[in-house]
Amino acid sequence: MFNGLFQIREPKNEPVLGYEPGSQEREALKKELESMLSNPVEVPCIIGGREVSTGDLVEMKPPHALHQSLGSYHRASPKEADLAIDAANEAKVAWSEMDWSSRATVLHKAAELLAGKYRYKVNAATMLNMSKTCHQAEIDAACELIDFWRFNPYFMTQVYDDQPLSTQQVLNYMEHRPLEGFVFAISPFNFASIAGNLPTAPALMGNAVVWKPASSAVLPAYYVMQVLKEAGMPDGVINLVPGSGPVIGPPVLNHTDLGGVHFTGSTYVFSTIWLTIGTDIRKYQSYPRIVGETGGKDFIFAHSSADVAELTAALVRGSFEYQGQKCSASSRAYVPDTLWPELKERMLDEIATIRMGDVCDFRNFMNAVIDESAFKTITEYIEFAKSDPNLEILCGGTYDSSEGYFVQPTVVESRDPRSKLMCEEIFGPVLAVHVYPADRYEEAMELCNTTSPYALTGAIFARDRFAIVRATRALRNAAGNFYINDKPTGAVVGQQPFGGSRASGTNDKAGTWLNLERWVSPRTIKETYLPPTDYRYGFMADE
Repeated sequence: MFNGLFQIREPKNEPVLGYEPGSQEREALKKELESMLSNPVEVPCIIGGREVSTGDLVEMKPPHALHQSLGSYHRASPKEADLAIDAANEAKVAWSEMDWSSRATVLHKAAELLAGKYRYKVNAATMLNMSKTCHQAEIDAACELIDFWRFNPYFMTQVYDDQPLSTQQVLNYMEHRPLEGFVFAISPFNFASIAGNLPTAPALMGNAVVWKPASSAVLPAYYVMQVLKEAGMPDGVINLVPGSGPVIGPPVLNHTDLGGVHFTGSTYVFSTIWLTIGTDIRKYQSYPRIVGETGGKDFIFAHSSADVAELTAALVRGSFEYQGQKCSASSRAYVPDTLWPELKERMLDEIATIRMGDVCDFRNFMNAVIDESAFKTITEYIEFAKSDPNLEILCGGTYDSSEGYFVQPTVVESRDPRSKLMCEEIFGPVLAVHVYPADRYEEAMELCNTTSPYALTGAIFARDRFAIVRATRALRNAAGNFYINDKPTGAVVGQQPFGGSRASGTNDKAGTWLNLERWVSPRTIKETYLPPTDYRYGFMADE
């Protein structure tokens, strides 16, 4: 045992590389993109450190270039899910008993590997498999995941540092044990950083994990596993089982050893998971921890004192970066009638300059939506907007899936503040705007607060400080991440802890001690130095 006080210094956020023309990082990334397109891979399940082939191969294609192939992955069945559970349970014994400093060291080394050797590989896989620009991949697959792996060990020390008071006669201390059983991590298609954090955060706290990545984002997950392997993550601590949710989910969620679920994805799927667990809660050895970040109908609310140029930039970036497929993307806006004419003209002029296409062309601001299902859902909303007399498409409204799943950035003016497009999550490049009378600021804020069931992110734009204060108060429960004069996307680990409530999740704030606390089960220990030797109390003495 190491006899010393192991300390983790306070980390700093990973700098974002610019990828400007002529830069070294641009050249290196383009080279990796070419190599990945020329060398398709076959991704296995990874169970107990072994590569497991199922023979049920699913081809991976770039959403923006359906004629290309990135290779294929072996789709897991219930058999592989059971094997992954067994491997996790076996690995957990030694892993959970390992010094916390050793677990921290694995993630610290993984962060350094990702910052250097693996940076362009994971970025390229994210760009091609998830259809992201180089900038979106850099801030996600590189910087945010590096930050998770550097900050979480630091936050872990805050969890372990939470100790009770002791007295002169009694020593009290708290052991933060890992959960009993295994953790099931289910990651989304839209962020490689979230995909990498969902299994590693519980693992850091001594748990072992069964990880099901999104079927449309398996390639980045495969390379994340390679990084962790090289960083020293023991076999079986994290087990990768790509496959269909309805196939993998039931055997895992119904296993009596299920200790917790770490989820990011749709509200419907998360509520279904919760229902599955709760339907027969008595079969588990302990109540499973359920942690999830789900959907959003995120807003930008403008006051009449807002700066139009700043508001325009926020609406364009917040709504259309990564094709509006961020759970934090602004998909509804409230604009006073005094600003609307100028804002409308400026915003439509800016959107007209947006380039869309292949991720390998770095001039493009937008790429394709993730898959055919998403394309169909998004375009159905656009067609609905064309048929509803209360909705007017101001720009966009067109789409094409002949070469990739491309949807033009679309802005819809909604005369009805509670229309379908103002209420429902679209998860695509469609922004609904409601214009309100500037003298009805309070009423408009109440509409914003009550229109959507979600409460993930939101923003207020205003110069008037009184207006900002009023909005911050009125919209207190409308967003777990609230922005003042900034777009509602781009939360940074350690700076803006991320998560929302209502239909947007359990608000356990990824990348903080709050989230890590969910993956431990505290044990209080009391040690008395001089125990009593007589059961009698003083008040029992004779008069």
